[in-house]
Amino acid sequence: MNRYGSRAKPMRQPSWSRWSDEQLLDVRMCDLGVSLKGSVLERRILDLGQNLNNKGIPFRAHFWLSDDWFTPDGIPGIAVPFYLAHPRLQRLERSQILEVEGSSRAYCMRILRHEMGHAIDNAYRLRRKRKRQTMFGLPSTPYPEYYTPKPHSKSFVSNLESWYAQSHPDEDFAETFAVWLDPRSAWERRYSNWPALKKLRYMDELMATIRWEIPAVTTKHSFEPLPSLKKTLREHYSAKRKRYGIGQPVLYDRDLQQLFSSASEHSSNPLASEFLTRASQDIRQLVSKWTGQYQYQVGQVLSDMIKRSDILKLHLRTSTERTKLDFVVLLTVQITKHLSGGRHRIAL
Repeated sequence: MNRYGSRAKPMRQPSWSRWSDEQLLDVRMCDLGVSLKGSVLERRILDLGQNLNNKGIPFRAHFWLSDDWFTPDGIPGIAVPFYLAHPRLQRLERSQILEVEGSSRAYCMRILRHEMGHAIDNAYRLRRKRKRQTMFGLPSTPYPEYYTPKPHSKSFVSNLESWYAQSHPDEDFAETFAVWLDPRSAWERRYSNWPALKKLRYMDELMATIRWEIPAVTTKHSFEPLPSLKKTLREHYSAKRKRYGIGQPVLYDRDLQQLFSSASEHSSNPLASEFLTRASQDIRQLVSKWTGQYQYQVGQVLSDMIKRSDILKLHLRTSTERTKLDFVVLLTVQITKHLSGGRHRIAL
């Protein structure tokens, strides 16, 4: 009901919301016509503002829709993925990538707090501070194509998956900010006796110093906003899947031959390829949860392993229960070897 007593009319749905995936994939991103207003993101951005209020921080980033989550260097604003602007686009994202990053409120808020760390870093030019560089490392450090995390390290906080704070000094800063900003993190207790606690206490001091400062960078520039993206959704997802594809199938042969068998004595046992295909959904979800990697990325490696198992005519050596557990461990090791970075983009 509006203030005059009449019911508000429902928002008109775009015509593509009723189309099949195949039809929708041929739509250019710039033609989607979606916006933050009225989307689930609008509410969550307001919640983020309340998090900042609770910490006494007046700074507010600007937001725009793009093809992914990112905060461009030098810009105090945040790009959020287009698919969160409409339920139909979320369904397409899931069908193409097998999951929707940021669809749950809890994880969306984690990402927003992380990106706000980058935005506030840009706004106040915090990376120029000597102590910030000493505490987190040099921001000028090149972003690696891949990084190998230390899962048990206590020198880094844990906010996003894949031990993301370990990928680059700027990500360490943003992750530390996100944990500090989270009203439910209880960071002083959770990170008690961790080296990472020094970073959190420094963040607390640093944020206290900027509460009354005017941001040095106030531009409202946006980088690669959705209306500027001429590529089709099909082109977008093709590139995205290629980006998440990792490994070379032939490199898995040795491990597969140790777990499975091509010997005649096991020829009456189930084929490894058929067994893995039947168990693929459970395996993919479990390994994705353990490693923090996208289900699509896990699925790519799993698919390659299934193909190699079929080509090598491998059979199970032991029970299905034992084999499934051993394979999950094997796949987890393969995924962990190739953890990739790159959430943070540079606007040229």
